[in-house]
Amino acid sequence: MTLFPRIAVVLAAAVALPCRAATPLDADPNAVARAMDGKRIVVLGEVHDNAAQHALRLAALRILVEGGARPALAFEQFDHEWQADIDRARRERPRDAGHVIAAGKGAPSWRWELYRPFVQLALDYDLPIVAANLSRRGAMDVATQPRTGAAPSVPVAVQRAHEDAIAKGHCNLLPPEALPGMANAQIARDRTLAESLRPHSAQGVVLLTGNGHARIDIGVPFWFTPDERRASVSIGILERDGDAGAGDAAGRFDAYVLTARAERPDPCEELRTRHRK
Repeated sequence: MTLFPRIAVVLAAAVALPCRAATPLDADPNAVARAMDGKRIVVLGEVHDNAAQHALRLAALRILVEGGARPALAFEQFDHEWQADIDRARRERPRDAGHVIAAGKGAPSWRWELYRPFVQLALDYDLPIVAANLSRRGAMDVATQPRTGAAPSVPVAVQRAHEDAIAKGHCNLLPPEALPGMANAQIARDRTLAESLRPHSAQGVVLLTGNGHARIDIGVPFWFTPDERRASVSIGILERDGDAGAGDAAGRFDAYVLTARAERPDPCEELRTRHRK
């Protein structure tokens, strides 16, 4: 198993590269591990509540580290402001994933029974844990700024794509005036996640995140430099009968896996109920 090469990378302004054809992968840990192998930066997507997808990702990462790779694991689930607390918790109890999660102020909205094994993997193999996300408070500050449309550094097409994705993700129930602020917050998260990977790209880093953040056209990889893009791979792990399938993978990921859809209530019905109250 090839180790993550040690080459320093500097994050700069995003430059769009030509779209690559997305490569379909078998829903097999070895196939996912091969797709990650040798890449300095891996963006590994998911549907947050799909336990089978988490198991697939964990098994693939285990293959990598058992083969000798020692990438940092960057978590969307931890806000970057708690990095020092996570590091302190590791020193206090080097193998206690629950203690690290508590120190990282892991929000209860995350299903920690699904993410805890990744924290434990990092502790067992002494991998750096990166608190990568913008805080909810930080995202709210961006969302409520008195600005409409894209920030000067954000292409209009990217802003609109985010607004469309947010509208669709909320079952087209949001008022149009809410979309620009929410898109700005999502873009700020993407940029923060991208920047959080920079100090760890020399040894290799894997970002554990949702499929929306993993998109190469508008997500975290959009904010990589050309050198970073060439050294990276973004893998979408999609649900076969969900909104995003093989047809939606082209131009959005470097590679993708299709899995069965997780059992869950109709999210649109839940949102409609909330809006009626």
